[in-house]
Amino acid sequence: MKRRELSVQDYIDGVLANDRTILARAITLVESNRRDHQLLAQQVLDALMPHTGTAIRVGVTGVPGVGKSTFIESIGMQLVQQGQSVAVLAIDPTSTLRGGSILGDKTRMARLSMHTSAFIRPSPSQGSLGGVHRKTRETMLLCEAAGFDVVLVETVGVGQSETRVADMVDTFLVLMLSGAGDELQGIKKGILEVADILAINKADGDNLLAAQKARRAYKNAIHLFAQRDAHWIPPVLTCSSTLGDGVDEVWKTVLEHRETAIASGGFQARRHHQQKHWLWDIVEQEWMARFRERTKDLLHDVENQVTEGTLSPTSGALQLLAVADEG
Repeated sequence: MKRRELSVQDYIDGVLANDRTILARAITLVESNRRDHQLLAQQVLDALMPHTGTAIRVGVTGVPGVGKSTFIESIGMQLVQQGQSVAVLAIDPTSTLRGGSILGDKTRMARLSMHTSAFIRPSPSQGSLGGVHRKTRETMLLCEAAGFDVVLVETVGVGQSETRVADMVDTFLVLMLSGAGDELQGIKKGILEVADILAINKADGDNLLAAQKARRAYKNAIHLFAQRDAHWIPPVLTCSSTLGDGVDEVWKTVLEHRETAIASGGFQARRHHQQKHWLWDIVEQEWMARFRERTKDLLHDVENQVTEGTLSPTSGALQLLAVADEG
């Protein structure tokens, strides 16, 4: 049986009422590439904007195997048990063959997904850098309009362009592993420059001493890199997602970071920067889409000539830009 088409007002009323079915459909709408869906989604988002901006936005990243999903379920369960509502935007790896996502986060967060105060939305990364779906920002706004107190964004952790995650959240948390040989080997300058908090996960059992050693190494190294906030030196913590040890301390640090940023004026400055960054990100995406459409008759031929070496990349680019300008 075909589902009833929803009007703009249906979406607005449903999201504001925290109707999970309509919220899920609204997210599907903003993720759609269909032009009519995009136009409808923008009307919904414009109407909901006054109801956004109040949630605590936290990005969680780390290499595969660091335990991001387990950590998020552990911290999410603590929050909902304290009476808060939590939305998790879990970005799943996209299949290189068919473009579908694994979408296993609801399985990995079985307890949290069953809680009435939690909402977990897996979305395919679709090859986006940093493991972030290009519509994650819009999805985050929908969750805020639905009244969620906390929005946790879990990335694939592919190690590419992590700044895309940091540019949409209030606090950027990087999970680390210990016991992988030279602890400093895994430190990437780009990640440390945008990280607000580092946490060595799996600090339990036989791995506890290694985790404490890693914590000291990262804590010493953090001072070697330029920080984006003069009022905050990223702390390095240890935790065990499976046992729950140290997870509450991580959340207290998230709140401390938020309070420090608000007091220094950095919180609002970051939000303003993110809005401008988002604006230009959309402009670039839209311009590229229109550029490809306007040059589609010439694009393949120019690419072949550049590949075969009969045309320089610069000349090819100028030809395509000339066609785009005419359009």
